[in-house]
Amino acid sequence: MNHNAALPAALSLEAVSCRFGRAVALQSVSLTIAAGDRVALVGPSGAGKSTLLSLLNGSLRPSEGTVRILGRSLFELSAGHRRKIQRQIGTVYQQHNLVGNLAVIHNVNAGCLGRWPLWKAVWSLVRPQNVAAARQALDQLGLADKLYARTERLSGGQQQRVALARVLVQDPAIVLADEPVASVDPARSHDIMAQLMALGERRTLVVSLHDVALAQAYCDRIIGLRQGRILFDLPSAEVSDDWLSALYDLSTAL
Repeated sequence: MNHNAALPAALSLEAVSCRFGRAVALQSVSLTIAAGDRVALVGPSGAGKSTLLSLLNGSLRPSEGTVRILGRSLFELSAGHRRKIQRQIGTVYQQHNLVGNLAVIHNVNAGCLGRWPLWKAVWSLVRPQNVAAARQALDQLGLADKLYARTERLSGGQQQRVALARVLVQDPAIVLADEPVASVDPARSHDIMAQLMALGERRTLVVSLHDVALAQAYCDRIIGLRQGRILFDLPSAEVSDDWLSALYDLSTAL
């Protein structure tokens, strides 16, 4: 994206490897994602997509190499500075990570916890704070009428939108989404991707997907991961059937 060329990289990995015991999840991965880019991670199960996202939000420390977020080397910072950088990253998880027995507004307000003092977070459970912003986020996602509904009574698709609203009120510079459409039907998949794109209008977006057609429809750039390595990193329009055959055909050597 040429209009972002003068901006510092939003995310970068330099020769990053990640091992769990003897298992190698990622091997010598280097990549740079500019501010405002919309990037899809694709590849077979076990290719390293979720591990890569965990590195990018700082919840996982690499075995080797350097992770930079918004120009800062994350694990060279103090814990306080690291948390400050991590507040600029919103993550949408496949499991939603919602508290079912709380009202929707409390789950949406969880996006504010990183910047609220403890007293405000506790008081908000008694008398909800940030009501206007929470309602606006839910309204953007078609759920304004569910503000005080019990979260566990919502459908799976509605819970997914609550998770997106939580990211909206967090207002991060970077949005990461791990398999956000894995458990929904094709029509809902397009709805969720469109909502993610709306979240990412002013933000950097990195989303892992199994459905390559969805990745090509909504993202500008596709990174193909296989056995912990980057097999290709291309503009969406340049991802050919040959590349996809190499990515998913287990008989193809790297």
